[in-house]
Amino acid sequence: MSLRITLLGKPAIERDGALAAPPRGRKAWALLAYVLLAERRPTRAHLASLLFAEADDPLGALRWNLAELRRVLADPLSLRGNPPLLRLPPGATVDALELLGGEGRAGAPPSPGGELLEGLDFRDSPEFELWLGSRRRQLAGIEQAAMHDAALARLAAGDPAGAAELAAALVELDPLEPRSQELLIRCLARGGDAAAAEAQLASCERLFEAELGVRVGPELRMAAREGSDPTAGAVGDRDVALGQLDAGEKAIDAGAVDPGLECLRLAAAEAAACGDEALRARSLAALGSALVHAVRGRDEEGAAVLHEALARAERIGERASAVLACRELGYIDVQAGRGAAAVGWLAKATELATTDDELSAILAVRGMGLSDRAYYTPALELLERSVELAERGGRSRQAAWSLSLVGRIHLLRGELGEAVAVLNRCLALVTAERWTAFRPWPESLRAEARLLSRGGQRADDRLDAVFRLACRLGDPCWEATAARVIGLRHAADGDRRAAREWLSQARARATRVADPYEWVHAQVLESLAALAVDSGDEDARELAQAIERFAGRLGMRELVVRAHLHGARLGVDGALAAARLLAAEIDNPVLERLVRGAVAA
Repeated sequence: MSLRITLLGKPAIERDGALAAPPRGRKAWALLAYVLLAERRPTRAHLASLLFAEADDPLGALRWNLAELRRVLADPLSLRGNPPLLRLPPGATVDALELLGGEGRAGAPPSPGGELLEGLDFRDSPEFELWLGSRRRQLAGIEQAAMHDAALARLAAGDPAGAAELAAALVELDPLEPRSQELLIRCLARGGDAAAAEAQLASCERLFEAELGVRVGPELRMAAREGSDPTAGAVGDRDVALGQLDAGEKAIDAGAVDPGLECLRLAAAEAAACGDEALRARSLAALGSALVHAVRGRDEEGAAVLHEALARAERIGERASAVLACRELGYIDVQAGRGAAAVGWLAKATELATTDDELSAILAVRGMGLSDRAYYTPALELLERSVELAERGGRSRQAAWSLSLVGRIHLLRGELGEAVAVLNRCLALVTAERWTAFRPWPESLRAEARLLSRGGQRADDRLDAVFRLACRLGDPCWEATAARVIGLRHAADGDRRAAREWLSQARARATRVADPYEWVHAQVLESLAALAVDSGDEDARELAQAIERFAGRLGMRELVVRAHLHGARLGVDGALAAARLLAAEIDNPVLERLVRGAVAA
């Protein structure tokens, strides 16, 4: 028997291609969705409490709904036992699971769907309603990420009109998302319609000024000026292309960003003009990587270049360039909070990788993405393996980068001694490498670990200097991270006014560019919400709701739990139960203690 379960849009079940009579009652659909999408198999007692607490006999109501689902699924042995086990025949499909698993299809066009259990509400089951809202936002975010990647793939394949169509749909979904606006403007410009690109830019400028009170960044204006001829100004000399590629990479490594980017652009143009596709793929991959790492605000341009590099590399079997492009596309998605999409690119990069250097870098980004979404145990395994491979190959900077993320996991899990030890090890490598541009990140993490380990006493004395260094470097992520820890220090000292000022400043700095590291942005927002709740501020509920929506859309599970805990303190119905429900899926002793404390209170 073939079986297809549709949960996105109007729910339905098809058996052998024919629509089955639906189960009676909306709670049966809720039960099916939860059993399918919960990360751990729920017990009967938990399901009864979650969905049928208002019934005279909750377990009896559960049994009736399980029987309804067995009837519709035509399987009398399914959903038996405790926890109930849902049996699906071989080849069965579930659209919501396909979307969640779409991470394995990097760059695949999205399937049309809709909202999870569209048209159904469960206000009589507030705990489930909060879970459903979080899942709806997560799935919507994954679908939009798939549309984004599909648009870039069409642009790289020479279909700017098709790319613009998808980009316009993204803008319609969220007109205030700068990445979508930039993508649409770039697609229009690459398609040769300069007037339409300029009109979209002007429309975006008016919208952002009116709704957000901000001006658009320079990256949108640069996107409007992109041309459709990649060989403009090139003479087609392969030796020139090779020379420019070498010079560009050396300039980027030395910190000469603008000259380095110009050399890499010239290398790509010369390679295109002389018809050397392998050299063109290498040059584009190097250019895309430089745009992503060397200058903030250019991730969208970097993604477009990397998609083109990958398309050309795959056509001619240029393996190394394909690995680099996939890894960097995964890194962009991690930074943007598109964790599910990132998994696909990184899985593809892993399949192609053959060297320890390649694997070390890929494992680091995979670990970063898992850590952002609170999958701490597998993240730690990947990051420690990354450190091992990097140290074996003498790649000190890669080892330091991965160690900083290992330290962050220990910090988040409250393992403060381990965090400080790992971050000391990371900073020793940073010092030996004279890697000043990276120093603010591990220094800020170590300062927070020391602040927490001292029971709220002063953080280390270097914190203010770290913030000044981050400002000199001009990296908004480092600035926001250091400013947040300074805010936490003031909160620990009892100066809530200063804490609020620094955390607000951290929020502004985190979002100063169009392509922020969204985990840092979310972390700052959660700290602001926690302070507002503690202080009884008027905007406490608004901030708690903002972090729940934001983190839920990006799949940042721990921050969703923390948002619900804030909601519980503010009297939101079902918030504490939702926090307990979601926290049970996360391996973090700190979170467990917070939930236990909230329950006890």
